[in-house]
Amino acid sequence: MCTLYAETPQLHAQGIHVISTDEKTGIQALERLHPTRPTVPGLMERREFEYIRHDTQTLIANFEVATGAVIAPSIGPTRTEADFAAHIAHTIETDREAPWIFVVDQLNTHKSETLVRLVAERCGIGDDLGVKEHSGILQSMKTRAAFLADPTHRIRFVYPPKHTSWLNQIEIWFGILARRLLKRGSFTSTEDLRTRILAFINYFNKTMAKPFKWTDMGRPLMA
Repeated sequence: MCTLYAETPQLHAQGIHVISTDEKTGIQALERLHPTRPTVPGLMERREFEYIRHDTQTLIANFEVATGAVIAPSIGPTRTEADFAAHIAHTIETDREAPWIFVVDQLNTHKSETLVRLVAERCGIGDDLGVKEHSGILQSMKTRAAFLADPTHRIRFVYPPKHTSWLNQIEIWFGILARRLLKRGSFTSTEDLRTRILAFINYFNKTMAKPFKWTDMGRPLMA
């Protein structure tokens, strides 16, 4: 993982996208019952503690490691196998002939049959994929993950070890989103929440995006 991050500038120069991807689930569209009172001389900002809850949304986001930009986000009510595969397909369409490396955690939807079929189709792999839970590449999460991580594929996935979410750079960006927008926001609906998240991403890319300075070499993880 850390070696991949170190090599990302060179890979980017070759037209290879290294993307840190994950879902932020259960983002609540909370509308405060009364407007927030801004800071004035002698008084701190005062926020209403009571709120109306307008359901939740899930954000699937991509952090491009080389540039620090957040690209091709997806926002919707669920995070199913189909949702994640559709998100990856949408992302690939932004540069459909380029090589892509996605850093994702070990969630089962990141090793799904739908994702395997998508990668096989986009990479022109005509091999028999087998049958889920019975045979071939589709047999198990282990066999599907091995296929998806194959370094010979134009589109591949890198899986950090379990319990190392801190290795996935998108998690750092989710912290920025929470601090800058979600924790202090008041949202009148899920559509309002969605619109303002997308607006924040656009603002972030224009004014704040830059690659994280990754200094960890991952030595504690080396066996």
